[in-house]
Amino acid sequence: MHIRQETIHDYNAVYSLVKEAFASAEHSDGTEQDLVAALRKNKEAFIPKLSLVAEDRGTVTGHILFTKMKVGSETVLALAPLSVKPEYQRQGIGTALIREGHGIAAELGYAYAVVLGSETYYPRMGYRPAEEFGILIPEGFPPQNYMAIKLLPQVKPIHGDVTYAKEFGM
Repeated sequence: MHIRQETIHDYNAVYSLVKEAFASAEHSDGTEQDLVAALRKNKEAFIPKLSLVAEDRGTVTGHILFTKMKVGSETVLALAPLSVKPEYQRQGIGTALIREGHGIAAELGYAYAVVLGSETYYPRMGYRPAEEFGILIPEGFPPQNYMAIKLLPQVKPIHGDVTYAKEFGM
């Protein structure tokens, strides 16, 4: 498996992969692939270096996207979505994508990442309840599924409401 930055040539494969990965997901509205396509067009939020694919023998098997968001007045990252082709799940691809994304994000100077996701999966990557960091959880979001991680060791605390890119519809 090889992890690399997504290119324009991957867009169709990523669109199909995200759609397939979320087709049977418990918490999905079926539009995650459209969200990825829309976020790529947002020059304020999209960070090309943080749109990564996992590739195995020429096949795109996984994708992760981190985009800019705000907590109070601080710019942090939103991890959304993370997708792995169903037949490649439970083989460490998602974990590898998250770790690579965290490393690149830290190199770029981003201090925190936020995720709305599985309360059993993301804590294994170091995510903790967002409230512990002073991040105010948007209304209607389950606190156990709204998590954050500190990407840099020495960062100032954050506090405040979250503001996502408009494509998230929040």
